Formats: sequence, structure tokens, C-alpha cells
Amino acid sequence: MDHTRSFSDRIEETLIAGILGVMTLITFANVVMRYGFNQNILWALELTVFLFGWLVLLGASYAVKKGAHLGVDIVINSLTPRPRRTMGLAAVAVCIAFSFLMLKGAWDYWANFANLPGTEGRWFPLGFEESYRGKGWYEVNDIPHPAVLGWMEAVFNGGERYEKIPRLLPYVVLPLSMALLLLRFVQAGWALWSGKTDRVVASHEVEDEIQEIREQRQGES
Repeated sequence: MDHTRSFSDRIEETLIAGILGVMTLITFANVVMRYGFNQNILWALELTVFLFGWLVLLGASYAVKKGAHLGVDIVINSLTPRPRRTMGLAAVAVCIAFSFLMLKGAWDYWANFANLPGTEGRWFPLGFEESYRGKGWYEVNDIPHPAVLGWMEAVFNGGERYEKIPRLLPYVVLPLSMALLLLRFVQAGWALWSGKTDRVVASHEVEDEIQEIREQRQGES
């Protein structure tokens, strides 16, 4: 295990592993309750849907870090190193611009649920809204609000009691995941610029697995 990696390099792995574990436990518990006791955990479906959304959005940045997104490299493989690097830099510049726009949109969508201002400007943030309507009182449909999060009622709901968890909790993954996606594309761009790689997508997982199986069989024989 590489202990030199920073926490930011491990954040997706930690969150994804935790989300998968929680989803498995909730689904298993709901199956036991339904078929063993003829009951149902009412909030299980909604929580699982939210967790799956977290898994997909966080997985996007993790796949960038691992170079595992789908890509067609037939063109860049036919180029010499210098134009290949140029195309890679152009591609990552587009990806950075896209993830920046997604981050802006994600923040603007989530911010009001946390009683925070969205950004002004259609494409590029020109500042924060001076007047906005806080939506911290919005709740989800089924997931009950745990007592341990009672402090959120004073901070986001004017002291009024939450029946269900506020939407700002599950929706916070939107700006978080887009910020991580932007970070990973910036890191990929720096790797291209410094010559550590010559492309954004460098994953050939199936080919690598087949080669690994072949090597294992050759070793056994």
C-alpha cells in the first residue's frame, strides 16, 4: 500500500467502499424484514437510491483518477508522441471546462437547500446572489431525522423540528462530486503537461486481465 498518497487521493475509495457496504446492509435487512417478518423498512428504498446516486457521482471522479472511463484511442495511437500529447491536452482542457460548469450548476442547485447563496453569472461565477430564498426546511420523503442531527434544526430550519432529514444532506454530493471531478481532471492535465502520460484515458482493463490470466497459466505450466 502506498502510504505517500494524500487523503484527497483516498477519499473516493473510502466513500465508495462505505457506500457499497451500507447499501448491502440496508438491502439485506429489508429483505429479512419483508420475508421473515412480513414488514418493510419504509425508508430503505429512498436511502438506497440516494446512496446509489452518491456511488455513481463519486465513481466518476474515481474513474478519472484510475483512467478507467471509456475512450476510443485508435486515433491517438496512430500519432507520434508530440501531437498525441497535444490532443490529450486539448481533450483535458474540454473536460476541465465541462467539470467547472457542472460544479457551478451543482453548487447553485444545492446552495439554497443549505440556506446559502448561489452564484451569479450564466457561465462563469461573477459573485454570489445578494437576495435568495433559503430552502433549508425542505425534507426528503421517507428517511427519518435522527436525534444526533438535531443541531441542524437550529442551524438550517429556524429551530423547527425536522420530521425527515433535510434535502441538503443527500444533495451535498452534487457539489462535492463535481469538485472532486474537477480536481481529478486538473491532476490529469498536469500529468499530461509534465509528460507522465500522453492521454486522459489509459485504461485497457479487459486486455490487462486477459494478459494477467495468460501469465498465470504460463507460470503454472
